[in-house]
Amino acid sequence: MKAETTTCLSYHSETSYTRGQLGGHPLDWANQPDVFKSYPEDAPLSLPHEVRLPDVRLSSLLREKGGHAEPGAMDLNRLSAILRLSYSLTAKARQGGGTFYFRNVASAGALYPNELYVAATGVTGLNDGLYHYSIARHGLSLVRKGDVSNPVAASTKDSGPALSRVSFFVSAIFFRSAWKYRARSYRYHLLDAGHLLENLILALNVHGIDPQVSLDFEDDGVNRLLGLDEKREVCLAICTAPDSKGGHPEPRADLPELEDAVKSASRVSPREIDYPEVLGIHRAGVTVPSHRDAGPRMIEALGPVAGEWLGIDSPDQWPETMSYKEAVLTRRSRRNYVKRPISKDALSALLEGLCAGHPTDQHKDPSPWVSTGFLMGRAEGYDPGAYLLDPESRSMAWITSGSLMEEMARICLDQMWLANAAVHFVFMSNLAVVDRLLGARGYRYAMMEAGRWGERLYLMASALGLGCCGIGAFYDTEAARLLGLNDESRLLYLVAVGPVKGMTPQIS
Repeated sequence: MKAETTTCLSYHSETSYTRGQLGGHPLDWANQPDVFKSYPEDAPLSLPHEVRLPDVRLSSLLREKGGHAEPGAMDLNRLSAILRLSYSLTAKARQGGGTFYFRNVASAGALYPNELYVAATGVTGLNDGLYHYSIARHGLSLVRKGDVSNPVAASTKDSGPALSRVSFFVSAIFFRSAWKYRARSYRYHLLDAGHLLENLILALNVHGIDPQVSLDFEDDGVNRLLGLDEKREVCLAICTAPDSKGGHPEPRADLPELEDAVKSASRVSPREIDYPEVLGIHRAGVTVPSHRDAGPRMIEALGPVAGEWLGIDSPDQWPETMSYKEAVLTRRSRRNYVKRPISKDALSALLEGLCAGHPTDQHKDPSPWVSTGFLMGRAEGYDPGAYLLDPESRSMAWITSGSLMEEMARICLDQMWLANAAVHFVFMSNLAVVDRLLGARGYRYAMMEAGRWGERLYLMASALGLGCCGIGAFYDTEAARLLGLNDESRLLYLVAVGPVKGMTPQIS
């Protein structure tokens, strides 16, 4: 696949799974990538471990974007709390003669391709500079000394002119996911980046910070700033906490190239394999769209014809069994579903949460790049079938009657445990529309948006005492056919939710 001809639709189509043609391949365990990035002679600055985490309900956080928190000044304790809620180790287990560490963010195959960097200026207790966040040590490794807020602001197209005290960068190391998923792995780089981005945004929100999210930035400049080997690791998103004092960036001076020892930290295995499809779609999206024409609403561009739209009943109180921080720190992929219906209040809470604070409002576009639907299996007060969700009007509409759970489980590579879930949430996009309006870079927007929705479902399910598991592997054409999508539209991500063994949701 050549970069100059790669589009969102072509990459997604060429990396599709087709029944009977998967083939399969053994994993090269001797060449398994390292899931923890480190630098030569690395001695990270340890962040405070005993920090106060805001004790609010997830429903309050999503409904009020902050749970009554006051912004306050940024210091090392607050930064530590934000990072812990965004990306932290939560448990460990023995696996294959070694130790496996669970994290509070979902990841395809538990391969964790993403890294997190922090640019800090005027943070009390921390010298100005650019840092890599070491999740293994809960510490910060200095990458660049000094204030880098000017080059950050100058490289970011859509965040406005204001400088930032703290900026976060989400990157992906290609080979971590490509080791298992090969050419298809760019899908998971983006979905997993969306998972992490949603965690980070909620962690900032709960501290009273309404961040600016930028997916439009100069790739080369930002990767150079971070000291990345662009053949192995690239930045995918920037999240900034605006400086309350304002300020404007000065003309950007060229930053010195970091030494090879810094760039070499992007290598995570002695024998890495490059997959041209991955580099092709990423490099095809290097150009930031100069302008964006208004397109159709994605929900109207997919193909299914909706019936009558009905408003979503929001419960006065969600039937939550734990707080937001508990949900974040105990999040797991739980798939041992039991055939019990989900309560009406729990389903209404999930739907309300998917409508709250729409993830793409930072793009200032008339519609999101992803449309949400769900397959109803067992839920109190709802008939089985396929439905569309419209976050703008907070309403839902029926499109197909009858239970589709078993058929979708077969489409998801015959993982029949999926049929026991109560609901399958599906995130879909017309990729030809995305190509026309945004070019190949739009693939990043759509897939990361789907990942954000998926992570939000993980957290809501945990808070409600339900199981949740995201699925990025399915027979693509069969999935599109089952959902009634047109030839230009595709399923991007499926997230199953429902009661599981060992967890007892509250009874509404």
